[in-house]
Amino acid sequence: MIDISFSKSALPKSGALVLLVGEDGGADLLAGADEATGGAISRALAAAEFKGKPGTTCTILAPGAGLSRVVAIGIGQHDALTQRVAEEAGGHACVALARDPAAAFATGGISAELGAAVALGATLRAYRFDRYRTTERAEDKPRLTKLSMLVANVAKSKEAWAPLKATADGVFVSRDLVSEPPNILFPAEMAERCRALEALGLKVEVLGPKELTKLGFGALLGVSQGSAREPRVVVMHWNGASGTSTKGKKTGRAQPIAFVGKGVTFDTGGISIKPAGGMEDMKWDMAGAGTVVGLMATLAGRNAKVDAIGLVGLVENMPSGTAMRPGDVVKSYSGQTIEVLNTDAEGRLVLADVLYYCQQKYDPKFMVDLATLTGAMIVSLGHEYAGYFSNDDTLAAQLFAVAEETGEKLWRMPLADCYDKQLKSDIADMKNITGRPGSAITAAQFIQRFVNGKTWAHLDIAGLAWSSKDTATTPKGATAYGVRLLDRLVSTYYEG
Repeated sequence: MIDISFSKSALPKSGALVLLVGEDGGADLLAGADEATGGAISRALAAAEFKGKPGTTCTILAPGAGLSRVVAIGIGQHDALTQRVAEEAGGHACVALARDPAAAFATGGISAELGAAVALGATLRAYRFDRYRTTERAEDKPRLTKLSMLVANVAKSKEAWAPLKATADGVFVSRDLVSEPPNILFPAEMAERCRALEALGLKVEVLGPKELTKLGFGALLGVSQGSAREPRVVVMHWNGASGTSTKGKKTGRAQPIAFVGKGVTFDTGGISIKPAGGMEDMKWDMAGAGTVVGLMATLAGRNAKVDAIGLVGLVENMPSGTAMRPGDVVKSYSGQTIEVLNTDAEGRLVLADVLYYCQQKYDPKFMVDLATLTGAMIVSLGHEYAGYFSNDDTLAAQLFAVAEETGEKLWRMPLADCYDKQLKSDIADMKNITGRPGSAITAAQFIQRFVNGKTWAHLDIAGLAWSSKDTATTPKGATAYGVRLLDRLVSTYYEG
């Protein structure tokens, strides 16, 4: 992570300088820097026809006054600057500064909160997963390690940065998990990495195969039975709020909110095996669980005033002589039976047991699950939006609002009885797949059968968990989609 520091606004005497430049000029250090360089900056910006539009950059080499370079970042209208645009400006600056070991970032007259958002964007964009690169040349690595934010009020800026740094830490936890190869990250190993978060103040409980068998997690165990890697279910508790009843009497704990993640650490499809092409991507079929782990790390890291529970079902889906077969019937934790027609529709089986356990054990205020569940969702929405389903309009509206704010976009999909009827099985309570039409919807309908009427939302993040290209604040690879979205949901609506 880049070392972010804050200091009083003053033109540095050497090194690289970043300036936020608006279409309206704006209150930044541009005038002072331009004067110090004898007008070199304004001349260069004019020659480049740089207008300060959001997402645009202009790099000026050796402009004078001891500066090695000046990077101008467009932010549009200063008075219309949003947190999202500020974050993207930070990300663009990080890319432009890749060859500089340190730089100063003039935030000008923007608020401490927006200045901290700029720092967050730069931090998120600087992420690299390079622990297995042993021959990379030093000149091929980015050099930026220190970024000094030049601000009007150092104390307020540090205060605004503290929770955002916790957010970045949580995002990096998630990205690291999703990036790991499947021979390194399997259910037991991921459970241990969850347990390591106890250092942040989380209480972590790990259920192994013996406990899961005794409890009756038949659907989840059915998925895992073809693998030599044993399953785990991890429950992470963050108790940041004390509960009070409606009559004002202390109850000891507030009703928690709950987040549930699909954690298939590698998905071959099982006996219904996937094609070889692209199967290597199935290491990130645990991205829903990765998001939940990163979210819980974020809540603990910023000391969120909320009681929250994160549950992840961790399995590996492999073909073998002991694997679940198409045509098998499994009995879920809820007692409902499931005819398994396709072993590659395994994520919903994992979620079925964990969701039902969650609402039975903890009676949460609501449950949100995340899963790289269906290719059909990618067909529907591509790689721009995640699809989400909910049985509660209030929760659905809250999710949509924070998705717009964070840029982790969502689009609501329907739930209806006409889709639910398609799950009828000839020999069991339900089957795990339907036909191709509406298959992302029928997958959600399947999951809804295990929420037992609890307020719930399901996020199908198959198209957003991994990016094949760089974006302003996310380098190519694991995105940690959902960590920031759900953290904003908590901070906006559910913290006491």
